[in-house]
Amino acid sequence: MIEQLQNWLSIPLLTLGDYSLRIADIASAFGVLLLGALLLRVVNRASAAAAKRSGAQDQNIYIVQRVLKYIVYGVAILLAFSALGVSFDNLMLVAGALGVGIGFGLQSIVNNFVCGIIILFEKSLRIGDFVELPDGLLGEVREINIRSTLIRTLDNADILVPNADFVSNQVNNWTLNDDIRRFSIHFSVAYGSDLKSVREAGLKAAEDVPITLQRKDIKPDVLVTELGSSGVECTLTVWAKGEWVKRPGLVKSQYLTAIYNRLRESGIEIPFPQMDVHMRS
Repeated sequence: MIEQLQNWLSIPLLTLGDYSLRIADIASAFGVLLLGALLLRVVNRASAAAAKRSGAQDQNIYIVQRVLKYIVYGVAILLAFSALGVSFDNLMLVAGALGVGIGFGLQSIVNNFVCGIIILFEKSLRIGDFVELPDGLLGEVREINIRSTLIRTLDNADILVPNADFVSNQVNNWTLNDDIRRFSIHFSVAYGSDLKSVREAGLKAAEDVPITLQRKDIKPDVLVTELGSSGVECTLTVWAKGEWVKRPGLVKSQYLTAIYNRLRESGIEIPFPQMDVHMRS
């Protein structure tokens, strides 16, 4: 039985000159890749446990795991080629061919890979950050991969953005240094309204929303921003933190509801669009 298995594994599948590819070589290559994947899983668990014991941040753990992934997979691929009987001289030829390919059509892939490394070590993007792309798209960073970064939008849609876009373009990271953000809620009141009462109603509306931050350096405020065509334009500025920063639509809805209720209780009119028409006889 063993002899039959050895004979079967020794069957050549491909012969090119002096080179012969056997079933045993393919099995060895797959075994090396499988062993690399298992080794990577063990190394990731060990590195995460060691980092948590030392009090390292989650972002640092993620960077270490990503770098280890690239190293283990790179070594496993080289060993798999070696198991297939490909000599290192031939690998150098392949590397030269890849260099030509990079020069003609793969430079974008290499560019995205290098940009991904820059993002990881520069920490300009981290897992869980809430970003705004140049086209106005809002989303949370879920993964930073070799070629692209996975962004999950507010509609729960997953979008892959090339890493080079985060390096070459301006990206607004709402949670880069902290998770506190100011929200500006715009509303209008009719001409003739008591602006002091409008301010009091706006501040009470901010107090009605439990997510409002109240600190010495961060306080809600009501500003008059414009004397519009139909009414006085005002803005309630408030601060929120944590997961609420990633839900701007829901935050705006809560404050607009509170402002509407307070203005109605105070008898302050919210204007409709108006136009004065003068008729000449």
